[in-house]
Amino acid sequence: MSRTEPASVPYDVLDAYRTCEFVTLGRDGIPLAWPTAVARREDGTLLVTTCLAFAQKALNVRRDGRVALLFSDPTGSGLSHAPQVFVSGRAECPDTIMTGPQGAEDYWRRLFERQPRSRSYLTRPMRPLMSWYYLRLLITVEPQNVIVRPPLADLVHRSAPMSATGAWSMPGMAQLGRAPSAVLAARDASGAPVLARTLPRPTSSGYLVEVPADCPVEDGPAGLLVHRHDERLNDMYNAFVRGTLQRTAAGRLLVPSRVIEPMGSGRARDALRVLRQTKRSTDRYLARRGLSRPTVQWDRFRALVRPAPVVPRVPLPVKGSPHQ
Repeated sequence: MSRTEPASVPYDVLDAYRTCEFVTLGRDGIPLAWPTAVARREDGTLLVTTCLAFAQKALNVRRDGRVALLFSDPTGSGLSHAPQVFVSGRAECPDTIMTGPQGAEDYWRRLFERQPRSRSYLTRPMRPLMSWYYLRLLITVEPQNVIVRPPLADLVHRSAPMSATGAWSMPGMAQLGRAPSAVLAARDASGAPVLARTLPRPTSSGYLVEVPADCPVEDGPAGLLVHRHDERLNDMYNAFVRGTLQRTAAGRLLVPSRVIEPMGSGRARDALRVLRQTKRSTDRYLARRGLSRPTVQWDRFRALVRPAPVVPRVPLPVKGSPHQ
């Protein structure tokens, strides 16, 4: 593990990642982590977007701007043995609903390129079902610290995937058993969120987790995120196991309390349920602000499907220590 200086930050690696883990702090103080796509802007800030149907990330940022990102699953990046990159910083999210790609053109252009299936959402037959997907809030992250860690492959090779069966039954066994590793979302001594890939080991009372030396976590609210996608950002799945992190004689123990699967468990019938929920959540966000549903600027989105010239990037700033 190494803390990096600006000249040695692997910008090309960071840009190649298709997704990263993004953590915010909930109202109750628990770090909430979800996979997301990111675009690095010319000024060095990172752009994350969220649709109104999943606006909790934006609401959390408006309450507490401390956030972190971990680029740890290189699936689809085309890189072999890619290092993990941890970024912490502060974020802002204006209460401006974006109905078009303005201010996020590079983000959408990259998404349409890397996830070809998303282009189909722009077709006329799909628009009534998918308009919620394009009503977005923009979250801008100003990076303050960057840490480079060993590749995910180095971590996974140390242990076989966790078995989903055994003598114990507790929240998260099935979900964590689907992946060879998970991402721990916790807090440091200052209360800021931190992230680290780990290999959960089930015990009779919870999951033992190891964290790297550069990630000194504290006891308290925490969780384990599992997610996956293929090379073209299809077959996505994610689940978050909420719980409490405790220091024990055997090491750090995550005692689980509940599992959140926002997109369902992957069954076909989940798709209709998710579509109903996204419509209700979007309508609720707008109703609380006394707004009617805006019209999506479909033509502006469609224009970004065409190739565009590459814009030079400014290096990502790195300053301070990793736990400010």
